[in-house]
Amino acid sequence: MPILQTVLMGIVQGLSEFLPISSSAHLVFTSNFYKVFKNIEIAQQSNEEIFLDIMLHLGTLLAVIIYFRKDIWRICKALVRALVNKDFSDKDAKLGLYIILGTIVTIVLAFPINDVAEHLVYHPALVGCLLILTGFVLFYSEYLSKKRLEKSDMPNLKQSILIGLAQGLAVLPGLSRSGWTIATGLFAGLNRETAARYSFLLSIPIILGASMVYPLIEIDIAEAVTYNWVAIILGTFVSAIVGYFCIKYFMKFISKFSLNIFAWYCIIVGIFTATFFYFLAKK
Repeated sequence: MPILQTVLMGIVQGLSEFLPISSSAHLVFTSNFYKVFKNIEIAQQSNEEIFLDIMLHLGTLLAVIIYFRKDIWRICKALVRALVNKDFSDKDAKLGLYIILGTIVTIVLAFPINDVAEHLVYHPALVGCLLILTGFVLFYSEYLSKKRLEKSDMPNLKQSILIGLAQGLAVLPGLSRSGWTIATGLFAGLNRETAARYSFLLSIPIILGASMVYPLIEIDIAEAVTYNWVAIILGTFVSAIVGYFCIKYFMKFISKFSLNIFAWYCIIVGIFTATFFYFLAKK
């Protein structure tokens, strides 16, 4: 696997994991555009490419852990105290419980549709259509949020379940994980910063779990030694650096501006990619 490809995909992953534009869709587009220009069959995806996707997600996981390290430490301490004292009235302990609940809901929904998600990798035109849908969801979330006068700075049980369901659906490439979870938070009445913060914290268990499960179940050690590890590690490092700064500036952005610019981006890119790969498939 060429270093140029892994660096490009690392940049794309770092930018698109936390922006509401679907990192999985952009990895599909980047990989398939690369194959088109290199005259490689789109339906061909090696185990090395799948493993690279996992490693790039680990890079962005590292970014979110570093950025929210104080929040994570505070939530973990509060959960431990709550378990010892059997008192979950603390705000951080409740948040920890809601993250666990949201993760369970995500797994229950995502597991049955995971095979569909993996199949969509070979159909970038359909992924483009799902990206268009993400754009309209972002528009609608902003519309409802502006109409709501009272907004919460702490998710409740119902909001956590709804956001967990949104994250489960977002296993499908094109349905942005951050986009759908933040939009659902806005739908459900959270303020903008809280919706984004909860979305990023909720991503940690899922990305960590997926990154651990796949290598244990799927990876062939004999094949893995043939991978271009320099390229993979470099791509992972790039995704972590880009991801960290993306979180930093996106949190500032969302506190002041709407998601409509990302909605327009999703629709425009979705239309272009859906059209491009549809007609390419017809040739």
